[in-house]
Amino acid sequence: MIVVGPAIKTFNLTKRFGNLVAVDHINIEIAQGEIFGLLGPNGAGKTTTIHMLATILKPTEGTALVGGYDVIRESKAVREKIGIVFQDVTVDRNLTGYENLWVYGKLYGLAGGVLKERIFDALKFMGLEKWKDVPVRKYSGGMIRRLEIARSLLNEPEILFLDEPTLGLDPHTRAYTWEFIRRIKKEKDVTILLTTHYLEEADALCDRIAIIDFGKIIAIGTPDELKWLPVLLIWVCSGVFDYLGYCQHGLLPRHLLTYRRVIGSYIDGHH
Repeated sequence: MIVVGPAIKTFNLTKRFGNLVAVDHINIEIAQGEIFGLLGPNGAGKTTTIHMLATILKPTEGTALVGGYDVIRESKAVREKIGIVFQDVTVDRNLTGYENLWVYGKLYGLAGGVLKERIFDALKFMGLEKWKDVPVRKYSGGMIRRLEIARSLLNEPEILFLDEPTLGLDPHTRAYTWEFIRRIKKEKDVTILLTTHYLEEADALCDRIAIIDFGKIIAIGTPDELKWLPVLLIWVCSGVFDYLGYCQHGLLPRHLLTYRRVIGSYIDGHH
């Protein structure tokens, strides 16, 4: 199927867990070949959104098209189009890098020379070919993350989900991982949706960013558009309204407080 239009489009996508609304009627559109970031604090709804788009969770309300397929009615077709790197480590530390990719490739129905070629290509692309026969328990945190990204490329996905891809990595290793993510976009023409709570990561990698909090999308734009907001936002970031007591009295909309929480700390730290 040749996809014409956006790689991902959501329609009032919603997920409730009992009385908790984890994702609240979000509408986003991600262009083919774009790196799109979901930026927000822990518990904002980022992972839940990715899990619905990857057909791991079924939406409570609304739906989404991923690679031109509906995540509810055509979930199998969606899974054939995507790769995913989960927030938590999911490789087997007792297996070698090669063995981990071999098991995953078999789950995708790959075999023989095709599987072997894709494993070597993925390991080489992520700079791990020299470590292919080493047990993963001897890998560094950054190497494990790169192995998981290599694994996600085995089925040659059109769309790649990266859930907090550099969580827990030191700054040097994080920047090194960013380079591989950029290469995936450039050399493999893959649409990437990543989640992060690091604004500097979204700034470094993403073409556009959606800020999400309390399950709602509260702003979408390029990194520059979201960093340099109107004067009112700058005041919020600098604490002027806090000083005046507006925040305590509930006179500011919640989305402005989120701007301060997510973006203000980044701007303050780069003065």
